[in-house]
Amino acid sequence: MAYIGIIGGSGLYNLLENPESLDIETPFGKPSGLIEVGKINNVEVAFLPRHGKKHTIPPHKVNYRANIWALDSIGVKRILAVNAVGSLKESLAPGTIVIPDQFIDYTRRRELTFYDGPEVYHISAADPFCPHMNKELHETAGKITKDLHLGGTYVTVEGPRFSTRAESKMFRQYADIIGMTLVPEVNLADEKSMCYSVIATVTDYDVWADKPVEAAEVFKTMKENEEKVTELIRNVLPRINGERACHCKDRLNDAKA
Repeated sequence: MAYIGIIGGSGLYNLLENPESLDIETPFGKPSGLIEVGKINNVEVAFLPRHGKKHTIPPHKVNYRANIWALDSIGVKRILAVNAVGSLKESLAPGTIVIPDQFIDYTRRRELTFYDGPEVYHISAADPFCPHMNKELHETAGKITKDLHLGGTYVTVEGPRFSTRAESKMFRQYADIIGMTLVPEVNLADEKSMCYSVIATVTDYDVWADKPVEAAEVFKTMKENEEKVTELIRNVLPRINGERACHCKDRLNDAKA
C-alpha cells in the first residue's frame, strides 16, 4: 500500500487523485477518520485528517495511537505531519514555515506509548525527527518561500486552551514554536520505526507578544499558508519516496527492556 503518510488538516484532501477510502479498526479503537489512499504528483500516499474530516476532534482527544497504528498497518514508513503553531520568537513571523528538530512535551493526560507492558521498550528520543526528510523539506521549501526556518524546538501543550501570558513567557525561554498536536504523534511514529517530520506553519505570535491569541486569527493565517504547504508537499514527495538510509528504521534496536 502507501509508503508515505500525511497527517494534517482536511484542506489537504484536494491534493489526492482518485482516492480510495479505508475504514480501519485498531486495537486502540478507530482513527480520527477514514484513511484516503491516492496519488499526489504520481506518488502514492495515505492521508489522515488528524482532527476528523470536519475538524470535530480537539487536540487532547485525538486518538493518536489508533492513527499511527492504522498507518503502520497499511505499510506507511514515512510520515509528513502538517501542524499549525504559534511563534515564540520575534524572528518567526506569521506565515513562516518551520521544520523543527527537537520537541519538549508539556502535555499531561495523553497515552504516550504502544508499550504499556508486558512488552516494554525504551527508545531514544535524542533526535526524534527524520534528518533526511528534514533536509529534503528544507531544500524544497527554499524554492517556494523565503519565510523558512530549519531546526528549532516545538513545545507541545495539552490544549485546547491557549497559553497564559506567564506560560508563554516561560516557554519562549527554551522553545521556538508552540502547538498542541506533535506529542504523542511523534513518539508513536518513532516507536513504529517510522520516519517522521513536521511542516509547522506559524499562524500567530503566542501571547508573550502582549496580543491575545484568537482562534479566528489562527484559522485565517492557516488558510493563507495552505497554498505554500500544498506546493511543498507536491514537490517533496518524489524526493522522499525511496529507500531509507536514515537511523529511523533502527529505533527499536537494543531498546527492549
